[in-house]
Amino acid sequence: FALVMMENKIYVVARSRNEDVDVGGILKAMGGGGHATAASASIKGHTLAQVEQALFKELHAQIRARRQARHLMSSPPIIVESRVTCAEANTLLTRYNVNALLVTENTKSEPRLVGYITRQVIEKAIFHELGHVPVKDYMTTEIAHVSPGADLLEVQEKIIDNKQRILPVMDKGGVVGVITRTDLLNILVHQSRLVRKDVSDPDKGIGHTRTRNITNFLQERLPKKLFDNLTRAGRIADQLGFESYVVGGFVRDLFLFRANEDIDLVIEGDGIVFAKALAAKSGARVHSHTKFGTAVIIFKDDFKIDVASARLEYYKYPAALPDVEMSSIKLDLFRRDFTVNTLAIHLNPAKFGRLIDFFSAQKDIKDRAIRVLHNLSFVEDPTRVFRAIRFEQRFGFSIGKLTSSLIDNAVKMDFFKRLSGRRVFAEIKQILQEENPAAAIARMQDYDLLKVIHPSIVLDKGLKDRLNGAKSVIAWHDLLFTEEPYARWLIYFMVLIHPCDLETSIAICKKLELPQQTLRILCHERLNAQQRVGNMEHRLPQTARDLYHLLDEFEHELILYMMTITRQKDVKKAISTYYNQLRNISPIITGNDLKTLGIKPGPIFRHILEAVLDAKLDGDVFTRQDEMKFARRWVQTHASNNSLDSKKLSQ
Repeated sequence: FALVMMENKIYVVARSRNEDVDVGGILKAMGGGGHATAASASIKGHTLAQVEQALFKELHAQIRARRQARHLMSSPPIIVESRVTCAEANTLLTRYNVNALLVTENTKSEPRLVGYITRQVIEKAIFHELGHVPVKDYMTTEIAHVSPGADLLEVQEKIIDNKQRILPVMDKGGVVGVITRTDLLNILVHQSRLVRKDVSDPDKGIGHTRTRNITNFLQERLPKKLFDNLTRAGRIADQLGFESYVVGGFVRDLFLFRANEDIDLVIEGDGIVFAKALAAKSGARVHSHTKFGTAVIIFKDDFKIDVASARLEYYKYPAALPDVEMSSIKLDLFRRDFTVNTLAIHLNPAKFGRLIDFFSAQKDIKDRAIRVLHNLSFVEDPTRVFRAIRFEQRFGFSIGKLTSSLIDNAVKMDFFKRLSGRRVFAEIKQILQEENPAAAIARMQDYDLLKVIHPSIVLDKGLKDRLNGAKSVIAWHDLLFTEEPYARWLIYFMVLIHPCDLETSIAICKKLELPQQTLRILCHERLNAQQRVGNMEHRLPQTARDLYHLLDEFEHELILYMMTITRQKDVKKAISTYYNQLRNISPIITGNDLKTLGIKPGPIFRHILEAVLDAKLDGDVFTRQDEMKFARRWVQTHASNNSLDSKKLSQ
């Protein structure tokens, strides 16, 4: 803060790199204004000493309020009833990944806090074969607590003086949250860093602070409509008494300067109630899933926002689908796959734009590293291995050393065999939809993961050449700007299984639980396409008509696949000629036009239109009038030659 007297005014200019000091809010109380990081005020009729005194008063009032227990605690607290056995409590510790549990005792009115028990005590009890004993027999009963309004100094004294691993935050006799020793250590280390060295400018690059305000950054990076949607979401959550956050890939991509309008909101509260309220205000509709506390808001322009209640996922056994419980934002983020996906931005008005980083995601983004949040991540969900590879290649990152060794372990233990084929295929499909899947497939080979599809698939020179060929063909196709949708992944998947015979191809499709239509394309039609390419390499069609009828039966992706696998330039050129010039040729006239010639509807219509099409391919007809003349001559010729007798013509 700089205070300067000039003539009859005192000017106050403020800058802040500290998340806990909102200089805009402080100077607003003194008649000025600005943002959290920069503000100013102009004051008349006061002395320099009076303004300085007023400033210190605001500093004490506003900054102390930011460091209260309610802002530091994790909520909801994880509590165990005193009669629960040590073995059951140990299961809860593992499920929630915590090191201590608060213990309550049921009374007539409401549960009463009676102590806490740590992981070390429970593990020793189980070691001594006392897992059946209730936790109340070994819990620590002398437990200090604080109120939500307690400041950081009081929190520090209670934890350190009482040597408590966990400090309950209590309000009106009930436990509303907990502060752990780890929470306190992180806060104190963060403060120490701010004292020792400058903190990077929040508008430039990525710093190492766990929280900071990035409102200006959001306004610069986001379209106004998107920014307004986020502010509206924050206001509605506030009105409902909920806390709202935008999380995950959207926030990650902001700092990578990549476009991403896939909005995921997490609500500390009832996500479905929030979604319905936001949809009502926005004229949108909602699809909700009560079991998971999730919803999708669909706006009139088909823009979508995904909403989830803050939840915790835990796994009963390796590769299982997770069970879900309601939770806090911190535990919700902890269930995610990699640290780079754990950033969140607070949306409630009083904290709008506050970036939250519990797991050093900013550091990993800066270091361009993919890291899991805990060492059993791939045990719980082996599909994360595929996502690690996909993100590594998409962003040009590197998989961290520990994470890489954990992938090796997951492959060695073969946790993938416990996954359903549908889940494996969903991840492979996403990899093959990427801009350059060849690099990701090479990484799958590095980790011996291609065998998850089939042991016969190996990244040899032939497969590398086909992958590069597919990339070139797809790039050629995209430059045509046809705007026709096509399945990029399907082309690459056919390239992967190119050497496989019919029996092996069917086995792969059944293993991955693919639908019958996809099986038909990947197995029967792919092999037919490969044979057709072989025929063309042996004898190239000489006319446009022959080329058309040779390729017309194949779908969009199969034509591009055929261009990929041929080794002859003249065959590739012929297929591209069909794709660009011939495949959309069709007669202008229709059955209604044939009726005007006096021909009754029937199979003959198809014969006539096929003949017209062949004439167009041969360059004999061009206009609608040409086609009508040709159709009339064709009917007359075939009638006179008795190729189709008059009785058949009238059918």
